[in-house]
Amino acid sequence: MADLSRRRVFTGAVALAGAATIGLNPVAAAQATRQRTGAQHAPSLNFGDFPVVARVRARRALEHLQVLSDKIGPRIAGTEGELRAKDYIARVLRDLRYQVSLQPFKIADKFLGSVRVGKDTWQTGSSPQGLQDATREGVVLDVGDGSNIPADVTGKIVFIGAVTNVADAYLTAAQRGAIAVLLGRIGADPLRRLSAFSPTLPTPVTIPVLGLAQVQTERLRERLAKGTVKVKVSSVQHKNLTSHNVIAERPATFHNPDNKVVMVTAHYDSVPGSPGANDDGSGTVLCLELARVLRHLPTNKAIRFALWGSEEYGLIGSRHYVSQLAEPDIKRISGTFQNDMVATAYDPAHIYWLLSVDGANNATTQAVAAAAKRLGYEPRTKGPVARGSSDHVPFHEKGVPAANFSWRGEGGPALLEPTYHTPEDTIADNISLERLQVSLELIGAAAYDLLRQR
Repeated sequence: MADLSRRRVFTGAVALAGAATIGLNPVAAAQATRQRTGAQHAPSLNFGDFPVVARVRARRALEHLQVLSDKIGPRIAGTEGELRAKDYIARVLRDLRYQVSLQPFKIADKFLGSVRVGKDTWQTGSSPQGLQDATREGVVLDVGDGSNIPADVTGKIVFIGAVTNVADAYLTAAQRGAIAVLLGRIGADPLRRLSAFSPTLPTPVTIPVLGLAQVQTERLRERLAKGTVKVKVSSVQHKNLTSHNVIAERPATFHNPDNKVVMVTAHYDSVPGSPGANDDGSGTVLCLELARVLRHLPTNKAIRFALWGSEEYGLIGSRHYVSQLAEPDIKRISGTFQNDMVATAYDPAHIYWLLSVDGANNATTQAVAAAAKRLGYEPRTKGPVARGSSDHVPFHEKGVPAANFSWRGEGGPALLEPTYHTPEDTIADNISLERLQVSLELIGAAAYDLLRQR
């Protein structure tokens, strides 16, 4: 025990001395050695951990998230929200003196709607088989599950609260004079809140048909319980869309004969109606904060940040990026750390999962597991286990060491927070600064460890 104590003191002294040589404030370096909230033990940091762990700040990342989630809001692929987010992300990375490039790619049309209720405007989906580029205003008529629609609903906006019971209720409403239909989602599972959607209709109609999220359905019902509700609904087909990947790179500090690179990535788009605070604003701002911290640190490999567009429609951005890489460029990548949903405040999602496509260890999962052990977070992590469904998949398919890192429930990596993909994925309702800080420290320490390796 005495030998172990002396070894820890010696290791800590060496690390502190090393931290001083790269300009790290001794006070900040000393603070980095404190035991973290939720950690099993005080950290035993190596030389490279100090300048990362002592500098990363979840609150600084939160400032970016307030822009993306609160100010910009939903960031649907190719639409104004995603384009504004792309410009903001690129500007931040350019200000940090990275070499920034934008990679555009064409994507399919998007069908979105909006419901104006008093001072509130809700983004929804809109049916491709309904009328597009239209605005209608009228009184809402709640017809329950749609099984008993009045014979005459002329001039009304018909609200159907359960689309699964009567599949053709929207068509009956249109035939009986409705000027628009709102299809509200009601979920039976208390652990799964339902998102806004673009309804697929068996028979086209010449009125707007919008798909509401569960929380929008509930809020509309609450307003209707108090009296008459008048709303303005709009449906828009967004055509000729272009999404973008934002790529930012900083060359290696030292000689890098094989041009090796380490990638830290996330997607910045969100689903209709959702401000995407955790999915995946959290991963995006993790990248931005690590870009700030890593920009001046000495490395033997290049560091590349990639923020993907259009992930929510099938990993389109990351697949496009990988498809454009020549074989030598693919072999240059030492590892890709994908960060998707890294800050949820949902209590049961207390496990930080290491998710590789095949469930096997690779350079990224090994680096994060080693960082967790050094930082004392090892009991909070699990994996690697097999899981796709994020932007590490295209890299794995090309043989690049890659994994996704995410907070999820103990029951398995598929257990997500109930507000996943909903309008309730907000900073106020679904972001934990403590978990974001853990994510920053783990990915920062792991990525920098790989960056320092020859």
